[in-house]
Order: sequence, then structure tokens, then C-alpha cells
Amino acid sequence: EALMYAIPMIATLLLWTFHLIGFKLVQPNQSAIFTFFGKYVGTVKENGFFWFNPLYGCKKLYLRISNMDVEPIKVNDKKGNPIMIGLIVVWRIKDTYKACFEVSSSEDKSNKNSASSVINLRSFDNFVKVQSDAALRKVAGMYAYDGDDDNEVTLRDGSDEINQKLKAKLNERLAMAGMEAVEARINYLAYAPEIAAVMLRRQQAAAIIAAREKIVEGAVSMVKMALDKLEEGQVVQLSEDKKASMVGNLLVV
Repeated sequence: EALMYAIPMIATLLLWTFHLIGFKLVQPNQSAIFTFFGKYVGTVKENGFFWFNPLYGCKKLYLRISNMDVEPIKVNDKKGNPIMIGLIVVWRIKDTYKACFEVSSSEDKSNKNSASSVINLRSFDNFVKVQSDAALRKVAGMYAYDGDDDNEVTLRDGSDEINQKLKAKLNERLAMAGMEAVEARINYLAYAPEIAAVMLRRQQAAAIIAAREKIVEGAVSMVKMALDKLEEGQVVQLSEDKKASMVGNLLVV
């Protein structure tokens, strides 16, 4: 008789223990991805304490925003000049299915008491870095480091437009992995060491030429103003030869 009562009690205890496995806790900015014998079932992003089928496999993935400081790389700008350029990327998970099943990642199983595995966001760093390098090379090759035309967008002074272009190119590459670039901006820009000295001398020469042009422009305007004032006040009547001589003297002054 004791055995007859013990068997149902043991079966009930085992069933209750098995039932407890189905309780899952979803933290803020965390998602739970469920599979059933290798088939994707769905994703829960709502925070709270839930019960699911104990036979479901569960992986947890954080949805927090992450950032990455991409080390400067050497690329060629639109004119073929070698430059060093780096960027900062702020990204997050947008599609949990693609992030979980389309990208190779590592799982944090340090919590032995949890039946669920947690996918560490750092496992995606290599993918984001490689795609960031590719997008940066693409965008850097579309613009010149510096230009002579004031209306030309360059890497040095066109930061807003270039950052938007960089973000768009990066999102095109991250979309395959269910990720989204929240922000992408250039944080380092310089000529490569092998041409840095030459480009510095070029910039100095351009500055000297621009200063001389400004001096000549000012001198000519002052001479014109002086001649106009003399004629307007009828101070003296000057022939063309006298005007030419005065212009020469004023320019020397």
C-alpha cells in the first residue's frame, strides 16, 4: 500500500520539478529567443517573469546600446592620397532572429544554475569591426581629404554629410546580421606619415599665396578709392599718364 501512494507522489514531484523549468525571467533591455527541437518559435522582448513550455530551448540576448572605437586604418581618398582615418560606432541589436542565428557568436554560460544561455554582445564586436572597416574604406574613397573649391565636400570639413553617409553604408552591411548603427562618426583624420610632411608644406604654401592675394586685392581697392576721391572732389585733373604714375606709386606704398 505504501508503494501505491509513493509512486503517484514521486510522479507528481517530478512533474512539478519539470514544470518549474518553464519559468523564465526577462530583464530590462533583454530578449529571450525560443526554439523547439531546432525550430524557431519566437522572441519575447517584454520584461517580467513568465512561464513557457519547458521543452523550449532558450537563449537570452541583450538589446542594450554598445559602442566601439575603431582604430585608425590607412585608406586612399578620392585623389589617391594615403590617409589615416578612424571612427566611433554606436550600435544595437534590431532583429534578434538574425543576430542569434545568422552571426557566429559565443554564449556566456558562467551561470551554471540557469538553463538559458546568454549571448554576450562582445561576441558581435568582430563582425561590427570588420563591417565598419569596409564601410569606412568605401566612404573615404568617395571624398578628398582637402580641396581647393570651397563648395566641395571634403573629409576635413564635411563631417555632417560624411557621417550620415557613413551611417547609411554601415547600416546596409549590418542589416544582414540584424544590427543597427545608431551613430557613426569620424573621430580621427590625418595624412599618412609618408606624405604628412609634404602635405604640410603644401598647406603652408597655399596659405602664403592666399595671404598675398588678399594683400594685392586690398592694395588695388585702396588705389581705386584714392583716384575716385580725387576725381570726385575735383582736387586735381590727372591725365592718363599721371594716373598710371600715381597708381604705380600708390601700389608701391
